Amino acid sequence: MSAAIDLEPGPTTRPKMQATNLSMFYGDKVAVKGLTLDIGEKQVLALIGPSGCGKSTFLRSLNRMNELIPDSKHTGDVLLDGKSIYDRGIDVVELRRRVGMVFQKSNPFPKSIFENVAYGLRIAGMNNRSELAGRVEKSLQQGALWDEVKDRLEDSALALSGGQQQRLCIARALAIEPEVVLMDEPASALDPLSTAKIEDLISELKARYTIVIVTHNMQQAARVSDLTAFFFMGEMVEVGPTALMFTTPTNKRTEDYVTGKFG
Repeated sequence: MSAAIDLEPGPTTRPKMQATNLSMFYGDKVAVKGLTLDIGEKQVLALIGPSGCGKSTFLRSLNRMNELIPDSKHTGDVLLDGKSIYDRGIDVVELRRRVGMVFQKSNPFPKSIFENVAYGLRIAGMNNRSELAGRVEKSLQQGALWDEVKDRLEDSALALSGGQQQRLCIARALAIEPEVVLMDEPASALDPLSTAKIEDLISELKARYTIVIVTHNMQQAARVSDLTAFFFMGEMVEVGPTALMFTTPTNKRTEDYVTGKFG
């Protein structure tokens, strides 16, 4: 796979999500410091930086997954379509439907391929078999997996390869029709061929979804993202069009990181 970089900045779109002076804490430890960032609608934003710099913490803040971690708290705000996700009346389950998550390690349920994709739909009250079947097929097609599994939907999802399991988890996230998809190192455990399929899939999905991806692979960020944000020690150092971030970054720390001087 080539790491060719398009030098034209991506089109500017209206913000789908906005973080404003956001800080995240685990107990007394500051994990993200005073971050302000707009995430454009139907764009791919890549978060890069060394381990422990706050990338995944910020990602989890976008659908309040950090609240599952003891002693976590925040200051500042995150908006989705201009409305705070931290408002008292917000339904967190509905928020996580609108802002879905794909984790670093594929985590299929010990169920059939069909039931993995249908799970969230059943939870939401969809029980009509033909309706479920249609949505499952659509989601597996969006996940670039349908042609590989259409004749074995009742087989266990655990029998799939690692790359297929990750695409199944993406299809499962898409089945409930989110608006934003968060991906935390979705290809880090995959072979190059499976990684290429995930990257191709991300490029296709941005026509319909806003995507935020955490990656340690800078070539991957260059290939799939419109914008890149560089994190270091809990701070967002710089954000901009991916092509410019990798060719003419404005901050010396960004330049040192993308040229491999540290990280």
